[in-house]
Amino acid sequence: MKKFEIGKTYTMHSPCNQECTWTYEVTARTAQTVTLSDGKQTKRCRICRRESEWCGCEIVHPLGVYSMCPTLRAE
Repeated sequence: MKKFEIGKTYTMHSPCNQECTWTYEVTARTAQTVTLSDGKQTKRCRICRRESEWCGCEIVHPLGVYSMCPTLRAE
């Protein structure tokens, strides 16, 4: 399974508009959480185990979990 790495930058797209993107840098991590920074804010997100096992890479939801929410993947 691919994992988030400290210091790397990851990008996610809106499911409704591919031109809308968010970029986060991983500043810290534990076995269950990832700390992300977008340059303005720092967020700590829990890794979604079920989705991660299904996709083969770690997945977090920095903007919350809701219908059509964007997902940040460690790809």
